[in-house]
Amino acid sequence: MERIQILVSEAQPIVVEGLQKVFADHPEFELRGWVAKLSEATDAVRALQPRVLLTDQNAGMNSISRFVNMLKNTQPACHPVLWTTDLSEADALHAVQLGLRGVVRKTASVSTLLDCLREVGAGRVWLEDSSQIVGFLHRREASRLTTREREVVALICAGLKNKQIAEKLGITSGTVKVHLMHIFEKTGLKDRFVLAAHGRNLPGIRLAAELPADSGAGLADCVAPKASAEASRSEVGVKVGA
Repeated sequence: MERIQILVSEAQPIVVEGLQKVFADHPEFELRGWVAKLSEATDAVRALQPRVLLTDQNAGMNSISRFVNMLKNTQPACHPVLWTTDLSEADALHAVQLGLRGVVRKTASVSTLLDCLREVGAGRVWLEDSSQIVGFLHRREASRLTTREREVVALICAGLKNKQIAEKLGITSGTVKVHLMHIFEKTGLKDRFVLAAHGRNLPGIRLAAELPADSGAGLADCVAPKASAEASRSEVGVKVGA
């Protein structure tokens, strides 16, 4: 089994010592190293090539945001996780929108922290309390998604790329991008990964994998019933090249 390599950015050595003991008891993880400041993490990430960077919030969200942007551009295989003492629902969602792949509180249990690292290490987005984002989504205008937009969400959750979605729906890749733009505007989500992780929680979305195996259900069964004309209206005037 491939181990999940982790780099820790944490100011307190005693905390790092505790993490070392935790990872020693869970061989699926490997602590590649640690730095005391986020400013020291750039060289460490380049040298150690960790799968996950677990960072505290000491550097401040502005510095963390700049660092995350740097990671996305230069070290996209390294996924950052924010390990924080406390963060509001809105701030947690904003952190994920910035590019952080996980947010977990330092007061959380060891098993919760490990769950987060497993999910992020597997390339997924993780939030400690998924009900936070579910509640946020339902408070947004997600219920106003058109039938076509819901179909796009269902296919995003199934792991399809824009080109594959376009072929599945008989539209252009550019039109898929337009639908995604509208979906992001209505739900408040700005990141494709977050949509893939939590799109199933949007009102009216039912993934094919959740339907009975013998139902013979198609894509149309994955969205709440709406007038077919609605999807057609959403296509009118959209002519964007692939």
